[in-house]
Amino acid sequence: MAVSLLAREVSDLCLGKPALRSLSAAATVAEALSALKRLGETSLSVWSCCDHSSDDHQCRCVGKVCMVDVICFLSREENLASPASALQAPLSLLLPKIPGLVMHLEPNARLLDAIDLILEGAQNLVIPIQASRKKLYQKPSSFNSARHNNREYCWVTQEDIIRYLLNCIGLFSPTPANPINSLSVIDDQNIFAVHYDDPASAALPLITQSLVRQTSVAVVDAEGKLVGEISPVTLNSCDETVVAAIATLSVGDLMAYIDCGGPPEDLLQLVKDRLQERNYGALLEFTEEDSSSSLCSSSSDEEFGFDKSGKFGGNSAKLGRSSEAIVCYPWSSLVAVMIQALAHRLSYVWVVEEDGTLTGTVTFAEMLKVFRERLNSMA
Repeated sequence: MAVSLLAREVSDLCLGKPALRSLSAAATVAEALSALKRLGETSLSVWSCCDHSSDDHQCRCVGKVCMVDVICFLSREENLASPASALQAPLSLLLPKIPGLVMHLEPNARLLDAIDLILEGAQNLVIPIQASRKKLYQKPSSFNSARHNNREYCWVTQEDIIRYLLNCIGLFSPTPANPINSLSVIDDQNIFAVHYDDPASAALPLITQSLVRQTSVAVVDAEGKLVGEISPVTLNSCDETVVAAIATLSVGDLMAYIDCGGPPEDLLQLVKDRLQERNYGALLEFTEEDSSSSLCSSSSDEEFGFDKSGKFGGNSAKLGRSSEAIVCYPWSSLVAVMIQALAHRLSYVWVVEEDGTLTGTVTFAEMLKVFRERLNSMA
Protein backbone atom coordinates (compact mmCIF):
# COMPACT_ATOMS: atom_id res chain seq x y z
CA MET A 1 0.00 0.00 0.00
CA ALA A 2 2.80 2.41 0.88
CA VAL A 3 4.58 1.66 -2.41
CA SER A 4 1.31 2.24 -4.26
CA LEU A 5 0.86 5.64 -2.62
CA LEU A 6 4.39 6.69 -3.52
CA ALA A 7 3.70 5.76 -7.14
CA ARG A 8 0.45 7.72 -7.40
CA GLU A 9 0.22 10.28 -10.19
CA VAL A 10 -1.21 13.76 -9.76
CA SER A 11 -3.83 12.94 -12.39
CA ASP A 12 -5.53 10.75 -9.76
CA LEU A 13 -6.50 13.97 -7.99
CA CYS A 14 -8.08 15.41 -11.15
CA LEU A 15 -10.89 12.90 -11.59
CA GLY A 16 -14.21 14.69 -12.03
CA LYS A 17 -12.70 18.16 -11.78
CA PRO A 18 -14.17 20.85 -14.06
CA ALA A 19 -12.00 22.65 -16.57
CA LEU A 20 -10.70 26.04 -15.50
CA ARG A 21 -12.53 29.18 -16.51
CA SER A 22 -10.01 31.80 -17.45
CA LEU A 23 -9.22 35.46 -18.00
CA SER A 24 -6.56 37.06 -20.12
CA ALA A 25 -3.71 38.75 -18.30
CA ALA A 26 -4.49 41.77 -20.51
CA ALA A 27 -7.98 42.16 -19.01
CA THR A 28 -9.03 45.02 -16.72
CA VAL A 29 -10.18 44.84 -13.12
CA ALA A 30 -13.70 45.63 -14.32
CA GLU A 31 -13.65 42.68 -16.71
CA ALA A 32 -12.45 40.38 -13.93
CA LEU A 33 -15.19 41.64 -11.59
CA SER A 34 -17.85 41.16 -14.26
CA ALA A 35 -16.67 37.61 -15.01
CA LEU A 36 -16.55 36.60 -11.33
CA LYS A 37 -20.11 37.81 -10.77
CA ARG A 38 -21.50 36.47 -14.03
CA LEU A 39 -19.96 33.01 -13.74
CA GLY A 40 -20.40 32.62 -9.98
CA GLU A 41 -16.86 31.29 -9.61
CA THR A 42 -14.84 31.66 -6.40
CA SER A 43 -11.75 32.37 -8.51
CA LEU A 44 -10.65 32.53 -12.13
CA SER A 45 -7.34 31.52 -13.67
CA VAL A 46 -5.32 34.24 -15.40
CA TRP A 47 -3.41 33.33 -18.55
CA SER A 48 -0.70 34.95 -20.59
CA CYS A 49 -0.45 33.77 -24.20
CA CYS A 50 1.88 34.49 -27.09
CA ASP A 51 -0.27 34.60 -30.22
CA HIS A 52 2.59 34.38 -32.69
CA SER A 53 4.42 31.37 -31.30
CA SER A 54 4.01 27.74 -32.25
CA ASP A 55 5.75 26.58 -29.09
CA ASP A 56 3.76 24.00 -27.13
CA HIS A 57 4.03 26.11 -24.00
CA GLN A 58 2.90 29.38 -25.56
CA CYS A 59 0.17 29.84 -22.94
CA ARG A 60 0.89 29.88 -19.22
CA CYS A 61 -1.35 30.32 -16.23
CA VAL A 62 0.27 33.23 -14.38
CA GLY A 63 -2.08 33.49 -11.43
CA LYS A 64 -5.63 33.48 -10.20
CA VAL A 65 -8.00 36.25 -9.21
CA CYS A 66 -10.94 36.23 -6.81
CA MET A 67 -13.42 38.71 -5.38
CA VAL A 68 -11.14 39.34 -2.38
CA ASP A 69 -8.45 40.64 -4.74
CA VAL A 70 -10.93 43.09 -6.26
CA ILE A 71 -12.25 44.19 -2.86
CA CYS A 72 -8.78 44.79 -1.43
CA PHE A 73 -7.72 46.70 -4.55
CA LEU A 74 -10.76 48.99 -4.51
CA SER A 75 -10.30 49.52 -0.75
CA ARG A 76 -6.87 51.07 -1.18
CA GLU A 77 -6.80 54.71 -0.09
CA GLU A 78 -5.86 55.92 -3.55
CA ASN A 79 -8.84 54.15 -5.14
CA LEU A 80 -11.58 55.15 -2.70
CA ALA A 81 -12.02 58.60 -4.22
CA SER A 82 -12.71 57.21 -7.70
CA PRO A 83 -13.59 53.48 -7.67
CA ALA A 84 -15.00 53.65 -11.21
CA SER A 85 -11.61 54.76 -12.50
CA ALA A 86 -9.83 52.10 -10.46
CA LEU A 87 -11.88 49.42 -12.21
CA GLN A 88 -10.23 50.37 -15.50
CA ALA A 89 -6.80 49.43 -14.14
CA PRO A 90 -5.04 46.38 -15.60
CA LEU A 91 -5.79 43.05 -13.96
CA SER A 92 -2.06 42.47 -13.46
CA LEU A 93 -2.16 44.93 -10.53
CA LEU A 94 -4.25 42.41 -8.58
CA LEU A 95 -1.80 39.53 -8.95
CA PRO A 96 0.69 39.12 -6.07
CA LYS A 97 4.28 39.77 -7.06
CA ILE A 98 5.32 36.48 -5.52
CA PRO A 99 6.77 33.85 -7.86
CA GLY A 100 5.56 30.28 -7.70
CA LEU A 101 2.05 30.76 -6.30
CA VAL A 102 0.66 28.99 -9.38
CA MET A 103 2.69 26.18 -10.93
CA HIS A 104 2.16 23.91 -13.95
CA LEU A 105 2.54 20.17 -13.55
CA GLU A 106 2.04 17.32 -15.99
CA PRO A 107 -0.65 14.74 -15.17
CA ASN A 108 1.89 11.91 -14.97
CA ALA A 109 3.91 13.69 -12.28
CA ARG A 110 4.09 11.93 -8.94
CA LEU A 111 1.90 12.87 -6.01
CA LEU A 112 5.15 13.55 -4.15
CA ASP A 113 6.09 16.16 -6.75
CA ALA A 114 2.78 17.93 -6.16
CA ILE A 115 3.33 17.91 -2.39
CA ASP A 116 6.84 19.29 -2.82
CA LEU A 117 5.58 22.20 -4.94
CA ILE A 118 2.95 23.02 -2.33
CA LEU A 119 5.60 22.99 0.39
CA GLU A 120 7.72 25.33 -1.73
CA GLY A 121 4.87 27.86 -1.70
CA ALA A 122 2.51 26.97 -4.54
CA GLN A 123 -1.17 27.76 -3.89
CA ASN A 124 -2.55 26.02 -6.93
CA LEU A 125 -1.19 23.47 -9.36
CA VAL A 126 -2.38 23.67 -12.96
CA ILE A 127 -2.83 20.20 -14.41
CA PRO A 128 -3.86 19.29 -17.99
CA ILE A 129 -7.04 17.23 -18.07
CA GLN A 130 -6.36 13.96 -19.83
CA ALA A 131 -8.88 13.42 -22.63
CA SER A 132 -9.68 9.81 -21.79
CA ARG A 133 -10.22 10.49 -18.11
CA LYS A 134 -12.25 13.58 -18.85
CA LYS A 135 -14.57 11.58 -21.08
CA LEU A 136 -14.99 8.81 -18.53
CA TYR A 137 -15.25 10.73 -15.30
CA GLN A 138 -15.92 14.43 -15.78
CA LYS A 139 -19.45 15.69 -15.46
CA PRO A 140 -20.85 17.52 -18.50
CA SER A 141 -19.99 21.19 -18.35
CA SER A 142 -22.57 23.94 -18.75
CA PHE A 143 -20.04 26.29 -20.34
CA ASN A 144 -17.46 26.24 -23.09
CA SER A 145 -14.25 26.28 -21.10
CA ALA A 146 -11.23 27.99 -22.58
CA ARG A 147 -8.52 25.84 -24.12
CA HIS A 148 -4.86 26.73 -23.90
CA ASN A 149 -2.13 24.96 -25.84
CA ASN A 150 -5.01 22.91 -27.29
CA ARG A 151 -5.71 21.45 -23.83
CA GLU A 152 -8.05 21.99 -20.92
CA TYR A 153 -6.72 22.37 -17.39
CA CYS A 154 -7.92 22.04 -13.81
CA TRP A 155 -6.71 23.14 -10.37
CA VAL A 156 -5.17 20.85 -7.78
CA THR A 157 -5.11 22.50 -4.35
CA GLN A 158 -3.78 21.83 -0.87
CA GLU A 159 -7.27 20.71 0.10
CA ASP A 160 -7.32 18.13 -2.71
CA ILE A 161 -4.08 16.59 -1.49
CA ILE A 162 -5.09 16.58 2.19
CA ARG A 163 -8.44 14.99 1.32
CA TYR A 164 -6.64 12.35 -0.73
CA LEU A 165 -4.22 11.56 2.11
CA LEU A 166 -7.09 11.33 4.59
CA ASN A 167 -8.53 8.49 2.50
CA CYS A 168 -5.40 6.44 3.20
CA ILE A 169 -4.69 7.79 6.68
CA GLY A 170 -4.07 4.31 8.11
CA LEU A 171 -0.77 4.13 6.22
CA PHE A 172 0.62 6.93 8.38
CA SER A 173 -0.32 5.40 11.74
CA PRO A 174 0.34 6.26 14.52
CA THR A 175 1.33 9.83 13.53
CA PRO A 176 -2.18 11.18 12.72
CA ALA A 177 -3.42 10.22 16.20
CA ASN A 178 -0.72 12.29 17.92
CA PRO A 179 -1.58 15.72 19.36
CA ILE A 180 -0.62 18.64 17.16
CA ASN A 181 1.60 20.19 19.84
CA SER A 182 3.85 17.12 19.60
CA LEU A 183 4.22 17.32 15.80
CA SER A 184 5.55 20.89 15.40
CA VAL A 185 2.63 21.85 13.15
CA ILE A 186 1.37 24.83 15.18
CA ASP A 187 2.50 28.07 13.54
CA ASP A 188 2.78 30.70 16.27
CA GLN A 189 4.83 33.16 14.20
CA ASN A 190 2.64 33.99 11.19
CA ILE A 191 -0.49 35.07 13.05
CA PHE A 192 -2.46 37.85 11.38
CA ALA A 193 -4.58 39.53 14.06
CA VAL A 194 -6.43 42.79 14.68
CA HIS A 195 -8.31 44.07 17.69
CA TYR A 196 -12.07 44.23 17.74
CA ASP A 197 -12.12 48.04 17.99
CA ASP A 198 -9.52 48.70 15.27
CA PRO A 199 -10.60 50.39 12.03
CA ALA A 200 -11.52 47.76 9.44
CA SER A 201 -9.14 49.41 6.99
CA ALA A 202 -6.25 48.43 9.27
CA ALA A 203 -6.97 44.80 8.43
CA LEU A 204 -6.51 45.26 4.68
CA PRO A 205 -2.76 44.47 4.48
CA LEU A 206 -3.35 41.43 6.67
CA ILE A 207 -6.26 40.24 4.51
CA THR A 208 -3.98 40.41 1.47
CA GLN A 209 -1.25 38.44 3.26
CA SER A 210 -3.69 35.88 4.62
CA LEU A 211 -5.07 35.32 1.12
CA VAL A 212 -1.57 34.47 -0.10
CA ARG A 213 -0.90 32.18 2.86
CA GLN A 214 -4.43 30.73 2.67
CA THR A 215 -5.23 31.57 6.28
CA SER A 216 -7.33 34.33 7.83
CA VAL A 217 -7.24 37.45 10.01
CA ALA A 218 -8.03 36.79 13.65
CA VAL A 219 -10.09 39.27 15.65
CA VAL A 220 -9.04 39.38 19.30
CA ASP A 221 -10.11 41.28 22.38
CA ALA A 222 -7.90 43.28 24.73
CA GLU A 223 -6.81 40.08 26.50
CA GLY A 224 -5.75 38.34 23.30
CA LYS A 225 -8.72 36.00 23.24
CA LEU A 226 -10.10 35.00 19.86
CA VAL A 227 -13.57 36.47 19.27
CA GLY A 228 -13.92 35.92 15.53
CA GLU A 229 -12.19 36.42 12.21
CA ILE A 230 -12.25 38.32 8.96
CA SER A 231 -11.78 35.52 6.52
CA PRO A 232 -10.94 35.75 2.80
CA VAL A 233 -13.39 32.86 2.37
CA THR A 234 -16.17 35.02 3.84
CA LEU A 235 -15.17 38.14 1.92
CA ASN A 236 -15.07 36.12 -1.27
CA SER A 237 -18.81 35.61 -1.00
CA CYS A 238 -19.37 39.37 -0.81
CA ASP A 239 -19.29 41.79 -3.72
CA GLU A 240 -17.55 45.11 -4.27
CA THR A 241 -20.12 47.12 -2.25
CA VAL A 242 -18.41 45.85 0.93
CA VAL A 243 -15.58 48.29 0.12
CA ALA A 244 -17.69 51.08 1.62
CA ALA A 245 -18.01 49.14 4.89
CA ILE A 246 -14.26 48.47 5.05
CA ALA A 247 -13.57 52.18 4.54
CA THR A 248 -15.89 53.35 7.32
CA LEU A 249 -16.51 50.67 9.97
CA SER A 250 -14.55 49.17 12.83
CA VAL A 251 -13.37 45.56 12.71
CA GLY A 252 -16.19 44.48 15.01
CA ASP A 253 -18.83 46.25 12.93
CA LEU A 254 -17.39 44.78 9.73
CA MET A 255 -17.76 41.30 11.21
CA ALA A 256 -21.46 42.00 11.78
CA TYR A 257 -21.79 43.56 8.32
CA ILE A 258 -20.54 40.49 6.46
CA ASP A 259 -21.99 37.90 8.82
CA CYS A 260 -24.79 35.55 7.78
CA GLY A 261 -28.20 37.19 7.43
CA GLY A 262 -26.91 40.38 5.86
CA PRO A 263 -25.88 43.79 7.22
CA PRO A 264 -28.22 45.33 9.82
CA GLU A 265 -30.10 48.48 8.83
CA ASP A 266 -28.26 50.58 11.43
CA LEU A 267 -24.87 49.60 9.96
CA LEU A 268 -26.05 50.39 6.44
CA GLN A 269 -27.08 53.85 7.58
CA LEU A 270 -23.84 54.30 9.52
CA VAL A 271 -21.81 53.49 6.40
CA LYS A 272 -23.80 56.03 4.37
CA ASP A 273 -23.37 58.75 6.99
CA ARG A 274 -19.63 58.20 7.31
CA LEU A 275 -19.11 58.16 3.56
CA GLN A 276 -20.76 61.55 3.38
CA GLU A 277 -18.79 62.87 6.39
CA ARG A 278 -15.51 61.84 4.80
CA ASN A 279 -16.41 63.22 1.36
CA TYR A 280 -16.51 59.78 -0.25
CA GLY A 281 -19.46 60.78 -2.41
CA ALA A 282 -18.08 58.95 -5.43
CA LEU A 283 -17.79 55.72 -3.42
CA LEU A 284 -21.34 56.08 -2.10
CA GLU A 285 -22.65 56.70 -5.61
CA PHE A 286 -20.61 53.79 -6.96
CA THR A 287 -21.94 51.29 -4.43
CA GLU A 288 -25.55 52.41 -4.78
CA GLU A 289 -25.38 52.29 -8.57
CA ASP A 290 -23.77 48.86 -8.44
CA SER A 291 -26.57 47.51 -6.25
CA SER A 292 -29.17 48.75 -8.71
CA SER A 293 -27.36 47.56 -11.82
CA SER A 294 -26.70 44.14 -10.32
CA LEU A 295 -30.37 43.82 -9.54
CA CYS A 296 -31.24 44.13 -13.19
CA SER A 297 -28.33 42.15 -14.61
CA SER A 298 -29.81 38.67 -14.36
CA SER A 299 -32.98 36.85 -13.44
CA SER A 300 -30.89 34.59 -11.21
CA ASP A 301 -29.45 37.41 -9.09
CA GLU A 302 -31.27 36.21 -6.01
CA GLU A 303 -29.43 32.91 -6.26
CA PHE A 304 -26.19 34.80 -5.67
CA GLY A 305 -27.52 36.70 -2.65
CA PHE A 306 -28.66 39.92 -4.29
CA ASP A 307 -31.38 41.86 -2.50
CA LYS A 308 -34.53 42.28 -4.59
CA SER A 309 -35.02 45.78 -3.17
CA GLY A 310 -31.80 46.90 -4.82
CA LYS A 311 -30.93 48.86 -1.70
CA PHE A 312 -27.39 49.87 -0.82
CA GLY A 313 -25.49 46.94 0.67
CA GLY A 314 -27.95 44.35 -0.56
CA ASN A 315 -25.36 42.46 -2.59
CA SER A 316 -23.06 42.13 0.40
CA ALA A 317 -25.45 39.86 2.26
CA LYS A 318 -25.33 36.26 1.15
CA LEU A 319 -26.85 33.68 3.42
CA GLY A 320 -24.64 31.13 5.09
CA ARG A 321 -21.62 33.30 5.85
CA SER A 322 -20.26 33.67 9.35
CA SER A 323 -17.39 35.40 11.11
CA GLU A 324 -17.23 32.66 13.74
CA ALA A 325 -13.73 31.21 13.90
CA ILE A 326 -13.10 27.46 13.73
CA VAL A 327 -10.77 26.43 16.55
CA CYS A 328 -8.88 23.46 17.95
CA TYR A 329 -6.63 22.96 20.96
CA PRO A 330 -2.93 22.12 21.31
CA TRP A 331 -3.88 18.63 22.47
CA SER A 332 -6.19 17.97 19.49
CA SER A 333 -5.05 15.10 17.27
CA LEU A 334 -3.75 15.78 13.80
CA VAL A 335 -6.44 13.69 12.11
CA ALA A 336 -9.17 15.47 14.09
CA VAL A 337 -7.89 18.86 12.91
CA MET A 338 -7.68 17.57 9.32
CA ILE A 339 -11.31 16.45 9.42
CA GLN A 340 -12.35 19.72 11.06
CA ALA A 341 -10.71 21.83 8.35
CA LEU A 342 -12.05 19.69 5.50
CA ALA A 343 -15.56 19.73 6.94
CA HIS A 344 -15.57 23.53 6.93
CA ARG A 345 -13.76 23.79 3.56
CA LEU A 346 -10.93 25.76 5.18
CA SER A 347 -7.19 25.40 4.77
CA TYR A 348 -6.46 26.38 8.37
CA VAL A 349 -7.76 26.00 11.93
CA TRP A 350 -7.06 28.43 14.78
CA VAL A 351 -5.32 27.01 17.85
CA VAL A 352 -6.51 28.38 21.20
CA GLU A 353 -5.93 27.60 24.85
CA GLU A 354 -8.78 26.45 27.05
CA ASP A 355 -9.58 30.07 28.02
CA GLY A 356 -9.81 31.13 24.34
CA THR A 357 -6.40 32.80 24.10
CA LEU A 358 -5.10 32.62 20.54
CA THR A 359 -1.78 30.75 20.26
CA GLY A 360 -1.39 29.94 16.56
CA THR A 361 -2.76 28.21 13.51
CA VAL A 362 -2.53 24.80 11.89
CA THR A 363 -2.54 24.95 8.10
CA PHE A 364 -2.72 22.37 5.36
CA ALA A 365 0.83 23.28 4.43
CA GLU A 366 2.07 22.43 7.94
CA MET A 367 0.12 19.15 7.85
CA LEU A 368 1.68 18.27 4.51
CA LYS A 369 5.16 18.67 6.01
CA VAL A 370 4.35 15.93 8.50
CA PHE A 371 3.02 13.57 5.83
CA ARG A 372 5.97 14.32 3.54
CA GLU A 373 8.38 13.29 6.28
CA ARG A 374 6.48 10.04 6.79
CA LEU A 375 6.50 9.39 3.04
CA ASN A 376 10.27 9.87 3.03
CA SER A 377 10.56 7.14 5.63
CA MET A 378 8.46 4.84 3.44
CA ALA A 379 10.61 5.31 0.35
